[in-house]
Amino acid sequence: MSENRHRIGVFPGTFDPITNGHLDVIRRGRKLFDELVVAVGDNPEKAAALDQAERVQIICEVVADLENVRVEAFSGLTVDFARGAGATAILRGVRNSTDLQFELQAALTNRVVAGIETVFVMTGTEYAFTSSTLIRQVASMGGDVSALVPPAVIPHLKKLSKHGSDDMLDEAP
Repeated sequence: MSENRHRIGVFPGTFDPITNGHLDVIRRGRKLFDELVVAVGDNPEKAAALDQAERVQIICEVVADLENVRVEAFSGLTVDFARGAGATAILRGVRNSTDLQFELQAALTNRVVAGIETVFVMTGTEYAFTSSTLIRQVASMGGDVSALVPPAVIPHLKKLSKHGSDDMLDEAP
């Protein structure tokens, strides 16, 4: 007998900034759930380059055309947010074996502590090297990151540039 339960997935992260790799996981992951919540949190171990409200606003703009995706800010434990959202699973993107090792440990802990499953989606090969940290570093040096992030992110990264360069604002046609 099949269960007709509304399946909600939560894709948590700091998204500082959101990358094309994140967007790839969102687009593919949303097909696995009736509703996907992109949960924008803060990592107390990292100083964010973009504030949480700005990250939420950017992601809302980027996913506006995706019907079953919504964006919410959260603080605290991801599992607490996921339970509060009625999620059946947490969605995580995996780029490489280092990610997998970390994510597997977190997934097992979340299942034991909170009874919530984790669904892994492998990132597309073209995004396997992309990270928000790398993008922030390149942007802060005035480098062109337009191939790595959605166009809506570029104006927000301009303020990170130590060189005052507009080179990274050259959006692809």
